[in-house]
Amino acid sequence: MLKIQELKNIINAQKSNLIRNYGIKEIAIFGSYIRNENTEISDLDILVDFKQQPSLLKFINMKNYLTDLLGIKVDLVMKSAIKPALKNDIVSSSIQL
Repeated sequence: MLKIQELKNIINAQKSNLIRNYGIKEIAIFGSYIRNENTEISDLDILVDFKQQPSLLKFINMKNYLTDLLGIKVDLVMKSAIKPALKNDIVSSSIQL
């Protein structure tokens, strides 16, 4: 199981590709990995903000790309899709990459 620093390093190494290929503006990790509560079956929660709303296909392709890259299931969440009641907690507890 990869540690949070290893995950951050892998994502940061691919950040320019993510910007170019998927049009991301911001990317962050949140959830169980940040709280150090992850288990062998945990997915990695990734918060992303796009320059433009991506097509569903592009969004799914990015999710699959990150899952393959990291070797763990990724739960990709668009910042614009977070419910207002949860947004502040998620954004404030996330680690920006």
